[in-house]
Amino acid sequence: MPTAAHHFLIAAPILLLSLAVTVAAVPFLKWLSFRVGAVAQPGGRNIHQKTTGRLGGLALMAGFVVAVAIFGRSVPYWGQIEVVALVVGGLLAVDDILGLPFWTKLVVQILCSLLVAWGFGITIGSITLPHLDLRLTWAAIPVTVIWLVGMQNSINLLDGVDGLAAGVVAIVGAVLFLAAVNRLGVDPGQGSVILLSAALIGCCLGFLVFNFYPARIFMGDSGSHVLGMLVGVITILGVAKVTVALSLFVPVVALALPIGDTAFAIWRRRREGVGVARADARHLHHRLLRLGLTQRETAVSFYLVTGILGCVGLAIFGHHKILAVALVLLVIALILLGWRIWHRKGFSFQTQPESAPPGPPR
Repeated sequence: MPTAAHHFLIAAPILLLSLAVTVAAVPFLKWLSFRVGAVAQPGGRNIHQKTTGRLGGLALMAGFVVAVAIFGRSVPYWGQIEVVALVVGGLLAVDDILGLPFWTKLVVQILCSLLVAWGFGITIGSITLPHLDLRLTWAAIPVTVIWLVGMQNSINLLDGVDGLAAGVVAIVGAVLFLAAVNRLGVDPGQGSVILLSAALIGCCLGFLVFNFYPARIFMGDSGSHVLGMLVGVITILGVAKVTVALSLFVPVVALALPIGDTAFAIWRRRREGVGVARADARHLHHRLLRLGLTQRETAVSFYLVTGILGCVGLAIFGHHKILAVALVLLVIALILLGWRIWHRKGFSFQTQPESAPPGPPR
């Protein structure tokens, strides 16, 4: 029976190629961003100090697409997944250049999700739990669309600090990878999830070379939506022949922080009588910056929490020993946070006024 090391060796080529293609593509896309005006200017909600290109999402897309095209042809729906990544990345790159209104992006999100669910037949067909087997039938398409749109928006709203979204998605990809390895003995189809997750991890790690603080390029809406769509699709493919609700639960737990932040932002804006699409600097990562954490510390804090929650999800999924890893991560997080509070003068839980910049200028 293949060991865990065997699965890592199989996944290594697709991960490394995805990483290499992403790294190779970033310099060109950085140049292209300035040529077509797809740049983020400092000031306002933006906390960076200099004009920065934001077509980096196309590098993420390229890394994933090339790696899957070469090493992932055994994956069911591999061609359809490639098309979805290209369509989402291409359409949202237009937004990065022109700055489209929210409703236009929402329409694009829904249409791309419909392409997956209705056009390609990749759907959440049932919800299976002990003593419950609910066939969604006609509801499969709308439920899948809601799932995919939710994933895209959660990752998009997470992309507010250098390296945050790419790092969190890399960790979620690792969680999906380990969950698939755990189920491979009872469901050989999980091998597809292993390959896709490896490609996702690779492109995120390659992008972090340029995106971790101080970022030299941003992923833009094209990158955050591609990552959100890929997480959603890989999760759907991973639920085949296993407990559906439990499989969906793993990435939900791992992404609990951005999903919860998104839900709170919607509730907060509705309570205040403003549009849910109205941008502000009151997301969790903005609040951590106002507390005094640097961008690197904020990103690492999210990484640790995502890792801990991912371990909890894996434990529920069957990786019971992973709780020990979660405990170690929790201890590391608490030690780092305590060190940060003790040694950094000026750290205060008194937040700055909402009108103030969400963090130190870059």
